[in-house]
Amino acid sequence: MSTHPKLTTTPLAEEFLRGALELERTERGLLPHRLPARARAQNTDGQLAMAEAQPSGVRLALRTGATVLELEVLPTKRLYVGAPPRPDGVYELLVDGRHAGGTTVDGGNVLTIDMRTGSAGLTPGPTGTARFAGLAPGLKDVEIWLPHNETTELVALRADAPVEPMPHRGRKVWLHHGSSISQGSDAASPTTTWPAHAATLGGVELINLGYAGSALLDPFTARALRDTAADLISVKMGVNLVNTDLMRLRAFTPAVHGFLDTIREGHPTTPLLLVSPILCPIHEDTPGPSAADLGALAEGRLSFRAAGDRADVAGGKLTLNVIRDELARIVKQRAADDEHLYYLDGRELYGEADSAELPLPDQLHPDAATHLRIGERFAGLAFPADGPLAVAGL
Repeated sequence: MSTHPKLTTTPLAEEFLRGALELERTERGLLPHRLPARARAQNTDGQLAMAEAQPSGVRLALRTGATVLELEVLPTKRLYVGAPPRPDGVYELLVDGRHAGGTTVDGGNVLTIDMRTGSAGLTPGPTGTARFAGLAPGLKDVEIWLPHNETTELVALRADAPVEPMPHRGRKVWLHHGSSISQGSDAASPTTTWPAHAATLGGVELINLGYAGSALLDPFTARALRDTAADLISVKMGVNLVNTDLMRLRAFTPAVHGFLDTIREGHPTTPLLLVSPILCPIHEDTPGPSAADLGALAEGRLSFRAAGDRADVAGGKLTLNVIRDELARIVKQRAADDEHLYYLDGRELYGEADSAELPLPDQLHPDAATHLRIGERFAGLAFPADGPLAVAGL
């Protein structure tokens, strides 16, 4: 609770939130979701349930003259048994589009995950408050970006001046789907995940449907993309299909076609960019599944290894190179009838030279500096006037 005597509470409502597909009313307040209820009801995977409720790209968008803002929340933090504690999620403040501070929140629930056994347990905790003070007086656009990797229930919004929803500024809406790398993995903050950084550079409104461990061609995800209003769409696909060892090439090809067919039902002519995986050396030519490196875990580090056998590729097991070749072939085939469908090789975003300079710290996920590089590369390739996701005036 706030101790500031002059703050008043503004009821939280859908019009204050951007980047979420749905808001669930809980006992405490509002829980942003990045999958609608119908999709969540069809999901039985705890990993996806956790990922879609982590509000990557979700932000409060306000118009206010306040100099003090408080957001009371109930976060759910993750603790991996045997690994160092993860940093707390960051609540990032933007004023008139410029970074103006960030903070973390104490307390909250704790989800303890044992990578060795696959078990998880939740320990309830108290709410906490993200407080931003010293804002310049006068009307301004204010955004509070929620942590990209920490489930966040919104309990109360308090300010020392009236708060209204920020008006829409007419920017194009970019809808993106991908894996944990798209969700933000080890980015430093919610606005420096590669999609958020690219959206800033491109001057677009981001809806980020990147789900850690869960870019798996699920039909309900395709329907969520189909049913979400957007001017530009991208789908980054591949690494999760390898590291979960979910399907073989025989199933992959029709699943990709079906995923794209479903998106096209709602967006028949919207520019659609299919992006293959960035370079990931352990899985370039070695199939999944990915497995936790228990030796690293014993040293207090979280790292992964490829547990598949290269000999199985001949029988249809997927590697990143197999997926890139097939995605390029699929787009070439479909583009004959779909002039708004495009392909981008993910190694143009992060390739051999980048891997030598900025190796993936845990063998799967880029670090904070690499997120910025990928975002800059994507914006430079996708959003210019001659790019597949052209933004007027860029």
